[in-house]
Amino acid sequence: MGRLYWVQIIEGKWLLAEAQKKWETEEVLRPVRGTITDRNDKVLAEDAPAYTIALNPDMIRKYHLDSAVTTGLASVLNTSDDPADLAALQEKIRSKIVKTYSVPNPQVEIRNEGWKIDAEVAEQIKQMVEEWKKQADASNIGVYLLKDTKRFYPGGKMAAQLLGYSDKENKAVMGLEAMLDSDLKGVPGSLTYEKDLNGVELPDSKVSFVPAIDGNNVRLTIDKNIQYYIESALEKAYNQWHPKSMTAIAADPNTMEILGMASYPNFNPNQYWNSKPQDFQNNAVASQYEPGSTFKLVTLAGAVEEGIFNPNDSYMSGSIKVPGNILHDYNTSWGPITYLEGLKRSSNVAFVKLGYEKLGKDKLKSYIDKFGFGAKTGIDVPGEVAGMVAMKNPVEFATATYGQGLTATSIQQTAAYAAIANGGKLMQPHVVKEVYNPKTKEVVRTIEPKVIRQVVSEATAKQVSEYLETVVSDQKIGTGKKAAIEGYRVAGKTGTANKVEPGKKGYAPDKWVMSFIGYAPVEAPKILVTIIADEPDVGGDFHLGSDVTLPAFKEIVSQTLRYMGIPSSAQQMKSAEKEIKVMMPDLAGMTMEQAKIAMNKYGVSIEAIGKGTKIVEQSPAPGTEIGAAERIYVTMQGSDDLTIPNLTGKSLRDALEVCSFLNAKCQSTGEGYVASQTVESEGDVKIVTLQLKPYNELLQTPPPADSSDGKKDKASGTAKSGDSSKAQDTPDKKVVQQNR
Repeated sequence: MGRLYWVQIIEGKWLLAEAQKKWETEEVLRPVRGTITDRNDKVLAEDAPAYTIALNPDMIRKYHLDSAVTTGLASVLNTSDDPADLAALQEKIRSKIVKTYSVPNPQVEIRNEGWKIDAEVAEQIKQMVEEWKKQADASNIGVYLLKDTKRFYPGGKMAAQLLGYSDKENKAVMGLEAMLDSDLKGVPGSLTYEKDLNGVELPDSKVSFVPAIDGNNVRLTIDKNIQYYIESALEKAYNQWHPKSMTAIAADPNTMEILGMASYPNFNPNQYWNSKPQDFQNNAVASQYEPGSTFKLVTLAGAVEEGIFNPNDSYMSGSIKVPGNILHDYNTSWGPITYLEGLKRSSNVAFVKLGYEKLGKDKLKSYIDKFGFGAKTGIDVPGEVAGMVAMKNPVEFATATYGQGLTATSIQQTAAYAAIANGGKLMQPHVVKEVYNPKTKEVVRTIEPKVIRQVVSEATAKQVSEYLETVVSDQKIGTGKKAAIEGYRVAGKTGTANKVEPGKKGYAPDKWVMSFIGYAPVEAPKILVTIIADEPDVGGDFHLGSDVTLPAFKEIVSQTLRYMGIPSSAQQMKSAEKEIKVMMPDLAGMTMEQAKIAMNKYGVSIEAIGKGTKIVEQSPAPGTEIGAAERIYVTMQGSDDLTIPNLTGKSLRDALEVCSFLNAKCQSTGEGYVASQTVESEGDVKIVTLQLKPYNELLQTPPPADSSDGKKDKASGTAKSGDSSKAQDTPDKKVVQQNR
């Protein structure tokens, strides 16, 4: 009686409170993590159903399914090609089955292989379980699939370093998943109720319910299609050239919204545990390199802004002496060349003279700072580094003019080139477009384009763009010629920088960082792409740098322009022809290259006739008002010595223009386009007879011999021209491909 009194009265209140704790159970209600989408709401990361495999060893042994369950589960869960890994997994499953547990009906999970598996894998296991049930003639054989959720990345490796991942314990580990965790994760809820010994809710029990608040969704600036173009092109180049890493960034230069960002090697966030440490690095923001010649943009822009860049001035290439050293071009045989040619050939000496001698150390450093080098861009991606700009002695200032002796990141260079493409504004890059509530669609936060500063004038930016365009458009000496895209004006710059040998003084003779940065269309840029390859295997030949980066650039940009529906440069100029009229300048005395540069900004085509080095006559005449779709003809020698060029493939209108320009009489038979031609003379007058065919027939006709103003072909009677207009633009096969 005394003990009963003590328990019920003295300790009763405390014991009742403890019992209440035993009766009550609390479930944590997990919120749905917010979805990450691209700019067009295509899902990049989301919560998805998952399953965890649990085993009851007693029941499996009871039905003698030990061997079947071990081999069956291992075959489905194993993701390795190594037989040793399969054997290890079988042993893990077997050990869980044969182990004796002290509790009745134990239930053990297979971690990590059977933890939060995809629905597809779970379906395979369900089918095996049904077979085992038939074999044992039982409704429960001790193999269970427990429902759960996990983070799922539908694109697999797509944008992996940018997105990062959340692990199986729902912890955001890296990338945007970690940086935006407070937006994405939501707030957990809870459910509390009283239960009996078997865990069943008691009648009339106290229930407390706090609902979970789901996380917000995040919409990125990334375009999933452009991201695919980037990764497809990078993968090809990576597999061909085997660099340590390869990185690409695509951006809208007008807003600095990142349209795509990728690094190789990469990883699959759905199977992050199978990756190597280097696979997780987002080289676009976290790696810094000596940029090499792509950095010449800063020197060029500064020189143009200060009015000290005259493209037609000459200098002696090859080498230049600065206090403490002699610096060289990679090719010392060019001799005296113009600064414009120095840009196209990527001459280091040209930029030492421009940046070190003409701009001077203080102004050079100020432009480096203005373009944002040596400081973080502020992009909303974790892991960004600032690069290093610390010139002290004359040699360091001199080499900085062409991108050696300092370091920069891919995103810094992307922002710098965008500043030229958009009219001189350095902008802060960003990948997050907005954060919004998934249920109400209410926008929580919007990230607007942000201008950091005006680095050069709009006029300077336009002029620099036109100079960079020649690096691509000059199909003889332009180091970026392999980036040319038919129908579009493309501007850009190649870069090849020697790497410092770790642990040694000086640069490694056969290790380079190779890059290309460009944008299109030049007249109204819509897409800018940076590509960097770290130590590609070029067999010691740095001239192959253009084969590493330029084909990838061309593939990405050409696909993107088509995807965006951007009309070709010629089409844009043609559509604006009624609004844009210009006066024809006097081209006499110019070289063909100089004339192309002068007229390229108007979107017109120039055709040369004759073998001379400078223009003698032109049509239309100087002072004539021309439209954007006009075709310009120039002669490169006196009219007395001119021959009729090959007119095959031209429309009758274009052919008549050429004949009129050359004071020749023209007659035609048939309809369509020129299929062949003959030339006869009546005194001083040349008579050109054109055979025309419809375009579809012309495509099926083998090309005839060259035009008839020279010796006649004995077999066909068609004369061969002593001068083909096409020959004027034929690259010299002896020109060595150069890319610095």
